[in-house]
Amino acid sequence: MEITMMKTSFGGQKLSLSLASAVLSLFAITAQAQGTAASQPGMKQGQGMSNHGSDAMHQTMMKGMGKMNDMKPSGDTDKDFAMMMKMHHEQALEMAQAELDHGKSAEMKAMAKKIIAAQKKEIAEFDGWMKKHP
Repeated sequence: MEITMMKTSFGGQKLSLSLASAVLSLFAITAQAQGTAASQPGMKQGQGMSNHGSDAMHQTMMKGMGKMNDMKPSGDTDKDFAMMMKMHHEQALEMAQAELDHGKSAEMKAMAKKIIAAQKKEIAEFDGWMKKHP
C-alpha cells in the first residue's frame, strides 16, 4: 500500500501534513497486519492480537483521523498546529489507556503511563495558548 504526502495551504503557504501522513501510515500498517492475520490458515482477522486493546486503538486512530480531516483550516498556521496537535495528543491518551487496560508488557505499560503524563501536560499548554489567541 502506498501512502502519499498530503499538502494543504495555510495563508498562501504550502505545508506538508506529516502528522496526517504518519497517522495514515499507522492505519496502513494496522490494516496490513490485520489482513495478514486473517489470511493465515485457521486464523481469524485480529486473532493473535489483543482484540479489545487493538480494536480500541484502531477505533481511536480512525476517529482522530476523521476529526483532523473535518477540521477547517483557520488560515493561521499557529492555531491550526495547536488544534491538530491537541487532537493528536488526545488520540495518544486514548491509545495509551487501551495499552494500560489490555496490554501485557510491563515495559509498554510504563511507557503508556509516561505518555499519559506528558500528553496531558502538552494538551494543557495548547489549551492555554489557544485561550490567549482566540
